[in-house]
Amino acid sequence: MRKFNAAALLAAAGMLALTACGSGGSGDADSISVVGFAVPETANKAIAKEFNKTPEGEGVTFETSYGASGDQSRAVESGLEADYVHLSVGSDVTRLEEAGLVDPEWDDGPTKGIVSTSVVVLAVREGNPKNIQGWDDLAKPGVEVVTPNPASSGSARWNALAAYGHITRNGGTEAEGKAFLDKLFKNVVTLTNSGRDATTAFLGGTGDVLLAYENEAILAAQQGEGFEYVIPETTVLIENPGAITKDASKPAQDWLDFVAGAEGQKQFALTGFRPVNTENPGVVDFDAIGVKPEDIKGAPDPADPFPEIKHLLTLEKDFGGPGWDGVKDKLFGTGEEGEPVGVVTDSIAKSGKATE
Repeated sequence: MRKFNAAALLAAAGMLALTACGSGGSGDADSISVVGFAVPETANKAIAKEFNKTPEGEGVTFETSYGASGDQSRAVESGLEADYVHLSVGSDVTRLEEAGLVDPEWDDGPTKGIVSTSVVVLAVREGNPKNIQGWDDLAKPGVEVVTPNPASSGSARWNALAAYGHITRNGGTEAEGKAFLDKLFKNVVTLTNSGRDATTAFLGGTGDVLLAYENEAILAAQQGEGFEYVIPETTVLIENPGAITKDASKPAQDWLDFVAGAEGQKQFALTGFRPVNTENPGVVDFDAIGVKPEDIKGAPDPADPFPEIKHLLTLEKDFGGPGWDGVKDKLFGTGEEGEPVGVVTDSIAKSGKATE
């Protein structure tokens, strides 16, 4: 069982809003405007500190805005200044590509635009009183689940994808996957706007299980207080994209290259993320980033901070990827009038949580 410190998840609650005059970059040759989902703020700060030590990063300053991934993507589309976006799901960058703000080739590189990865875990109360061991336990009567709303939160989409894949990628049919989601969302006691709101609700005493990111758990444990979490035998590889905008400031490309390089990935690992590994997704090559397993503070097992997942699902291998095109509409689609037509959106609608 692994300890999860939710206090750390709230440490970055304050948002430094960018002064938006348009939808392009900052226009300052020595500044980078970073717009991201909330989780990687600590990692990005650490990466920025190291970037400033390089010739390319000397004298570069940063303006930052962090929040729910979908909300951040829509804000940039509506005019929030951004040189670099670091979002939870690729579809949130695709929105900016379709708006003409990000180059269509943003995901053509060796990592396909992915700059950080993690896995979905199940956070539980101290002592695990409900004896949660895996996904099936979340569908049992009397188990209260906390997760954010897929309409606004990227983490919620990864959570739902992992739950659905637990059935459909382990011999179950799509109909059985849908039936499982119906049971799961019937047990959801609150459907919050963001992953951070979900954590706040759980901390306040709501629910028995919180769907969360592994990296949040490790980072939180570095703060000293926590609660337990379970890594299910089947879970999904969370792949977070990073991209620069078409009108990005001059140092933005150097920054993106640094983030995706060995030093950037080292800082991600030190704050709980699994560094990008295109050859063996989810497996951490410590030598490649210049750290030892015991350097990852806060991990329950210093010798194995990122344990191998028995059945690790990926968008590309299991869900018709690359990207979310293979599952976005199937799971999260809505009709012309906003009616739920996707597997997940329909389960949520039937649960009644969408109207709360």
